[in-house]
Amino acid sequence: MAAQAPQAGVDDLDLIAAGEPADMGKRQKSLTIGAVCKALAQEFPDISISKIRYLEDQKLLTPRRTPGGYRLYTQGDVARLRTILRMQRDEFLPLRVIRQELAAGRAGDSAPIPGRTGRDGVRSWRPSVSVRESTGALYSMDDVLEETKAEGKLVRELEEYGVVKGEMRGGVRYFDETEREIIAAVAELARYGVGGRNLRVFRSSADREANLLQQILAPALRSRNPERRKEAVEALENLAAVATHLKHLLLIRDLRKIVR
Repeated sequence: MAAQAPQAGVDDLDLIAAGEPADMGKRQKSLTIGAVCKALAQEFPDISISKIRYLEDQKLLTPRRTPGGYRLYTQGDVARLRTILRMQRDEFLPLRVIRQELAAGRAGDSAPIPGRTGRDGVRSWRPSVSVRESTGALYSMDDVLEETKAEGKLVRELEEYGVVKGEMRGGVRYFDETEREIIAAVAELARYGVGGRNLRVFRSSADREANLLQQILAPALRSRNPERRKEAVEALENLAAVATHLKHLLLIRDLRKIVR
């Protein structure tokens, strides 16, 4: 989907500040990082320059740079960013999975949505959960606090209630990518007064769902046949997508009752 500029045409001031002649900017339809924030602010009120830079650090965006080092975003870059933000907001996907989705060619609204009926008439589910090995990247407590804007007290609460565990190496606690995303999500909830003790309901719910899926696929997951085990892992991800979508629908139904 093409990004909507904040005004008619490209903001000349943003382009001049980036070291680009205004007429060249219009021809290339490039935006500075500030203009991108303006363009997406209506749909994503919490968008910020630091968040866009963070996504670039995670290799999800690669804007062009001017000789002076300023970032310039094409309409394709903005569309890609919009897709990333929607996957985070609507599907709660971690960055690792979003990276896989983009590498697989997902763009804009062209990707299949959970529950869409396929050609054979069978409802297909695009896995939004990956249970395979992570990238192996680890993040120190300082890195996590800086990137998620969470407070150290909150992370310690999450450790106390078993929501995240981390891993000690050389006297320093590190967190993997999934745990970092958990902390980021909880930090957002904390803005509304949700603390670590309130997350027991999420943790217990996740444990019950994981145990149920494990019971369903346990024999295949323990198989020594690599092909069968691979199929079981794919089935596990598929069931997780179905369960996540079902839980989302049940939540929406109950929340609608509240606002009536």
